[in-house]
Amino acid sequence: MGRNQSTIMAVSNVVEEKAKWIFNKLKGKPTKSLPELLREYNLPGGLFPQNITCYEFDETKAKLIVYLPNPCEVSFKDSSVLRYATRVKAILLRGKLMGIEGIKTKVLVWVKVTSVAVEGYKSDKVWFTAGVKKPRPKVAYDTPHDARRVEEF
Repeated sequence: MGRNQSTIMAVSNVVEEKAKWIFNKLKGKPTKSLPELLREYNLPGGLFPQNITCYEFDETKAKLIVYLPNPCEVSFKDSSVLRYATRVKAILLRGKLMGIEGIKTKVLVWVKVTSVAVEGYKSDKVWFTAGVKKPRPKVAYDTPHDARRVEEF
């Protein structure tokens, strides 16, 4: 797919999601920030970058979709790096993001992140499963960070 086609698709996705957001606002559904939603589910609010376009959360199916304007990566306090696609899908459960599509982390090479979990409410570790299970300090993910644009996910 050419660069123009991906830009058009990204813009189309953003317009569609913003229309849904406006529709939900008109229906009276309160929308909270993504960091607030993540914290309600006992996950760090900074798992996603600051520059998300919007998100959808279907509570009945626990399905979360997060939209970003372009592929990007974020460096965290613990020296870890996460790379995000323009659309990230996951199942959001208490203390867990499972079945993740659209996030990678660098171990020695870039590998897909399949789940993120916090062991308990008072846990100071966030566990990333990405081919290997690796603990990282939870405090590094407490607030959303600035993202750097990357050419490809």
